[in-house]
Amino acid sequence: MGQEEMEAIEAVYPLITAGEGSMPPIMRIDIPEHNGEIDIKSAFLPGYSGIAVKVSAGFFDNPGRGLPSLGGLMMVFEAETGVPRSALFDNGYLTDLRTGLAGAVAARHLTREDVDTVGILGAGMQARMQLEALKLVRPIRKAIVWARREEQAKQFAVEIADTMEIDVTVARSPNEASAADVLVTTTPSTGPLVTTDMLHPGLHVTAVGADAETKQEIDVKAVSAADLFVSDSVAQSTRLGELRAAIASGFDLERAVELGAVITGEATGRTDDDQITICDLTGTGAQDTAIASLAVERCMVRDAGVLIET
Repeated sequence: MGQEEMEAIEAVYPLITAGEGSMPPIMRIDIPEHNGEIDIKSAFLPGYSGIAVKVSAGFFDNPGRGLPSLGGLMMVFEAETGVPRSALFDNGYLTDLRTGLAGAVAARHLTREDVDTVGILGAGMQARMQLEALKLVRPIRKAIVWARREEQAKQFAVEIADTMEIDVTVARSPNEASAADVLVTTTPSTGPLVTTDMLHPGLHVTAVGADAETKQEIDVKAVSAADLFVSDSVAQSTRLGELRAAIASGFDLERAVELGAVITGEATGRTDDDQITICDLTGTGAQDTAIASLAVERCMVRDAGVLIET
């Protein structure tokens, strides 16, 4: 994870906002009997040699079975011919990576430059990725982590302290974690964890958990109370992100701006240190095409993988 990867992800947001390329709505298959879902995302982007089609599985009881919650693979097709180019059996790693980098992009454009403390709700792989990516853009020295399973949060704290040289404390509640400069939510929660009383001057919230009509991490009153609400895709956020519940409760959709517009300067981002900002990252097929294209290029240069003659 580095600057090149982050810039590859950052580059897709202006394309999304400009309506360039083609990004169909997310297809989701719910498996309620096993607390799981399978999502299919894709996008064609002008200037990219490949088109990624990602199949991502999220089965949230898996940790109890000793398995990761997220997995999946990506297929890449030649943009000019549609010929299959590669299959990336990354088991969800590229999704974790591009989502973490998206959080860094959001922080780069929406947080105060001097923030050094991050609160994290959730203690899984995405929590780790978000923290690692944040260090690319901000001088993070301390983290406050909360998880529904306290033991998981404690284990996370130990691992992060050892590998990232960050002072990590375990919070007893989401409210305690919100005392940070930046709050990142990385859970599959179906009910709000971030409430209005957790907001304070200068706070930035990056929400990455809500990517289905059943999910929500931020209370609708908190969404309305923020000075600025940004999303990777307003259309997706309205359908399955934090805007879904907010709009149903009367939130004015015209207040929502896209991250791509903030990056290009078409929309105003943070204007002072005391503003409260929220960025809802629902995850886009454009990100998948960008990160998969970069992965394939690197594999070709390094002669990595298995070549199948057809």
